[in-house]
This record gives sequence, structure tokens and C-alpha cells, in this order.
Amino acid sequence: MKILFDVAYLYYLPHFTPVLDELKAQGTELGIVFHSEPPATIKTQLASLAEIHIINEDDLVSFYITQNPDWIVFGHAAEIAEQLNSHCKTALILHGLGPKSTYYNASSSPIQYRFVESEHRTQTLQQLYPDKTFVTTGYTKLDPLVNGTSENIDLADKGLVPGKKTILYSPTFYPSTIEKFPKNWPEQFSDYNILIKPHYLSLIKSAYKKQRELFEHWKNYPNVYLASPEEQSLLPFMATADLMISETSSALFEFMALNKPVIVGHFLKLRVGYWGFLKYRLQKRLSDDYRLFKEIGTNINHYHELKEAVENNLRNPKLFEQQRLKYIEQIVGTVDGHCSKRVANFLLNN
Repeated sequence: MKILFDVAYLYYLPHFTPVLDELKAQGTELGIVFHSEPPATIKTQLASLAEIHIINEDDLVSFYITQNPDWIVFGHAAEIAEQLNSHCKTALILHGLGPKSTYYNASSSPIQYRFVESEHRTQTLQQLYPDKTFVTTGYTKLDPLVNGTSENIDLADKGLVPGKKTILYSPTFYPSTIEKFPKNWPEQFSDYNILIKPHYLSLIKSAYKKQRELFEHWKNYPNVYLASPEEQSLLPFMATADLMISETSSALFEFMALNKPVIVGHFLKLRVGYWGFLKYRLQKRLSDDYRLFKEIGTNINHYHELKEAVENNLRNPKLFEQQRLKYIEQIVGTVDGHCSKRVANFLLNN
């Protein structure tokens, strides 16, 4: 059997790699299709796992038809699946957990099959799209953490202090808190290690140049380590951190699955079109899952609330534990280290 994985962006890889490992172990012919040249380090890491292809988006359809695979696995709502479904089967492993409405809207695409994290979400999606096929497998990205194959960050190697508590700041690209943080905020948290893991789009898109300038400034503080673009997986950062700070991002749901405290920042820098009465545009981008953020951790509306929130959660890490445990099964599904195996078995048996 031949299975190709479509990597439109590098941040799809942590969702795909555990499945690739399972399929490789079963002797499957595998290919990874990048839409642009990936960093050399990533190509080297993947070379033993699958054949690497770099294909321009305009040439994807003809490439896939020529390759004649049994399956193509996408990480987003790929409209080109409509032209491919008569040649092979298509599947979706979405590159996140929500809460943006695109999580649910992704199934309006012509992709035939979708692997879903939880039975609760499968039921919701099936009601929305009764003609589509959904397969409950769990969240593949977390398998390496559960199985102990994801390495922690070596704090000493990064110039940080192993004995200190470690904060993970993992902001999304938009809407984001990044530009609402003071330039000297690491100084105000000098008692802690700070890991900054930006979203990949913050690092590559011209629209987010000011965000990159702040990252470059913050990394000069002795208690800060800034992830490089090549460090695509959030897993080592999550494994190492004692607490995560982010916005209403799927990364918080992922960290929640480890039953560690989270802080949700609502002090966002919004584009002009989202100001004032037009904030309803922002709400339209978010699904009903947005309300869950109010329950899984401390929510703050201003930066000046952050220090107290961090200190309080690190003193009391079980503060929101019951709510976290309640929603892990609903959002993330079964966290048993075998999610990728379930995906791989479905692909091979169908």
C-alpha cells in the first residue's frame, strides 16, 4: 500500500509523524509532500521514514494522480480532494483541536474520511455532516508524550536553570497577546525559566514582522529560550513546562491533556476590523468550544494580572484539575498512546 501525507505547513508534521512511524513499522510505502522547501534538518530527520517530495501547489493534483497512491492524508480542508477522490481515497487529520470554527467547517471540504479525537466531537461532526465518514481515533500528536518517546528540553543546554519552575508562552499568530506584552516582561518573571514557542506563521509571514522583533528582543534575557523555526513540535516544550500561557488556542487543549495548569490571555491585539462593535467578527471565528476556556484555567483580561495568575497556579497546580479532567475526554479523547496506531490500522484495512 502507498500512502502520501500532504504537508502544506511544517506544523502539520507533529500530527503526521506518529502515524508515519506506525505505518513504516508495517512496511507501508510512504511519501511526504511539502508545498515548499523545508529546512534541511527536517528533511534529514524524515529521510529514513518516507520519500520526500517538494511540489508547487499548482502542480499538486497532477503529481498526486501520477503517483497513484492508495491514500492521501491532508492536514487541512483541501479542496483539491475533489479532483483526487476518483483516483484514491482521501483523509483528514486536522492540525489542531479548535476552538476556531474552522475546526468544524473543515469537514465541508470534499475529503472523504476524517479522523476525530473524541466520540463527543465525532457525534457533533456527524450531525453537521451526515453524509461524511468520521473515525474516532484520539489525538495522534500526543502519542509520543504518552509513550515517552518525546524528549524534554535540556534546560541547562539552553542556558536556563533546571531547578526553577518553567513557564511556556506559546502564543498563536492572530488574534494574539504578543504585542500586548511589555518589552521587559521576562525581567518581571526572572524567578522562572521562560520557553517561548511561537506559532510557525508568526515566524514566516511578513504581516507578523513586529511579533518577530519582540521575540528577538525577549530571547536576549538570560531566563528565556526562544524556539527556532526548525523546532516545529510543541511536545518537548509541553513536557518540560510547569505551566502554559496562551490565548484561546488549541495548544491549551493539548497542554490540558497533560493535566497541567493553563492561563488564558484575553488581552488581544485586534485588527481595525475587529474593534468595538465589530468584535462579533472575532466571535464568528470561534466555535462553541470557546466557552470551555473559561473553565479549564485562569482567564485574565490584562497583562498586569499575569504575575499573580502564574504564582497562584504554580502554588496550586490542582486549581482547575477537575474541570481539566472533565474536558480531556470530551475534546482530546482517549489519551493512551495508541491513537496513531488506530489511524494506521484504519488506513491499512480500508
